[in-house]
Amino acid sequence: MGIARRSTEGQAARWSGPAGHAWVEAQAVLDEMLRPFEELLIESLSAEAGDHVLDVGCGTGGTTLAVAERLGPAGSCVGVDISEPMITAARKRAEQAEVPVSFIQADAQEHSFEPAGFDAIISRFGVMFFEDSVRAFSNLRRAAKDGARLRFITWRGPAENPFMTTAERAAAPLLPDLPARRPDQPGQFALADSDRIHRILVESGWTGIDIRPVDVTCALPEKELVGYFTRFGPLGLVLPEVDERTRAQLVETVRAAFDTFVQGTEVRFTAACWMVGARASAASGDSVG
Repeated sequence: MGIARRSTEGQAARWSGPAGHAWVEAQAVLDEMLRPFEELLIESLSAEAGDHVLDVGCGTGGTTLAVAERLGPAGSCVGVDISEPMITAARKRAEQAEVPVSFIQADAQEHSFEPAGFDAIISRFGVMFFEDSVRAFSNLRRAAKDGARLRFITWRGPAENPFMTTAERAAAPLLPDLPARRPDQPGQFALADSDRIHRILVESGWTGIDIRPVDVTCALPEKELVGYFTRFGPLGLVLPEVDERTRAQLVETVRAAFDTFVQGTEVRFTAACWMVGARASAASGDSVG
């Protein structure tokens, strides 16, 4: 078994295990916190009636449903995600909303999509977890029609996103074995380097590449803060393994570290990201529109 295959299986186990269930449990909070990005993504897409759109790393389906509503009955939107609990939640959500979308539980790096089946491919924070990004974006290129649009949002670096690393920095003195984030590994900041994004897209058959920084103010209720930092990130991965006394000490210490982000009943922070656009075309010089 190859290294890439083992890593893919590791990602599937993670996202179909505690990480995926955590996202489902916090779905409403996360949807509201990340809604500004959903709006930016849809606005940048310029989706048209009749378009067929693929949402990569769709999670619990919020963006997929929003795009489908924009497309109307003549279009279609398909969401793909590696996480079984998140896809299950997305399907249930679509049924309740009575929005005609479909969802695929699969690794978008490997899945055999219909060749040239999509007019647009989008992702909101769903493309940073591939073991082999060139292979993944090449697979997505095969799924795109010539001239199809690619739009995705990904995080810039941890230094520009202090909110996202506050918990692990505060917890580090109490958890010396807390796993460090590695920029060369699949994860939140895997595409923080814009030059790397450009290189990946060129090598995987995309053109007209446009990478722009976006800084967005996000918010969540203060009452949800402890639930947020105890579920997600490196701290969320290890917290279930610590004893109750250490857990209580960690929660107290980490919560205090977030004080600078608390404004009354809200937690507010700036998310520093890249908005990336490209087109699938064999011709050079295409612009992103």
